[in-house]
Amino acid sequence: MINSKELTTFTKSLNILFVEDHEELRNNTAEILSNFFNTVISVSNGQDALDLYHQKDFQDEPNYDIVITDIQMPILDGLSLIKEIYKVNPYQPIIVLSAHDESKYLLPLINLGIEQFIKKPIDYQELLKTLLKVSKKILQPDIQTSLDTLVKIQLGKTSVFDKQNSSLLDNNKNIYLTKYEIIFLQLLSENMGKIYINEDIVSTYITKNETIDSQNIRKLVSKLRKKLPTDSIESIYGSGYRLVPYTGS
Repeated sequence: MINSKELTTFTKSLNILFVEDHEELRNNTAEILSNFFNTVISVSNGQDALDLYHQKDFQDEPNYDIVITDIQMPILDGLSLIKEIYKVNPYQPIIVLSAHDESKYLLPLINLGIEQFIKKPIDYQELLKTLLKVSKKILQPDIQTSLDTLVKIQLGKTSVFDKQNSSLLDNNKNIYLTKYEIIFLQLLSENMGKIYINEDIVSTYITKNETIDSQNIRKLVSKLRKKLPTDSIESIYGSGYRLVPYTGS
């Protein structure tokens, strides 16, 4: 269960642009978000969202700290909206909502650099958990930079992955890692929070003169999760993975 007080601490000064064509879902979600964020602007299609997004000079600061958008919408769809937003601000945090049958959009969205891909019907605990992570990154940008340059990544209260020595420690006790597990953790720790798709992972193993396929990636992750703290590896529709550092919260 998300801690509402902690969430509000990071979100109360932030603004959200929420794009969803289903009226009831749009209104209900906007009402929930308004309990945590400074301003929530909701619109029913991508074109209205883009018009609002262009209203302010980004040399000053963006109107919206976070954009949440559906994919299938009238006038201008979500994928086109995201591409246009990134032309204006390539660093805009964007969360995508999608129905199950829209998973074909996952790969291009990951390549564009979205923060998260959340399935409908919306799990609001998952959405709020994601918003907490994104809000922390917005308000504490130096944390992300330091994470990427750290040699030792804290993955739990007692668990640490040492990138330099390719070792996993729990309570200072060495946890055995296979060669394939080390390659996987080294890759995910290169850019903390980045989603690495199966194609990225396969390519990395090839450069190491090793081979792996999608099925074996899933098996590898399943075994590795047994050695790591809960939620250290986040999967996105089973097609991409990212490492989630421990923040003490």
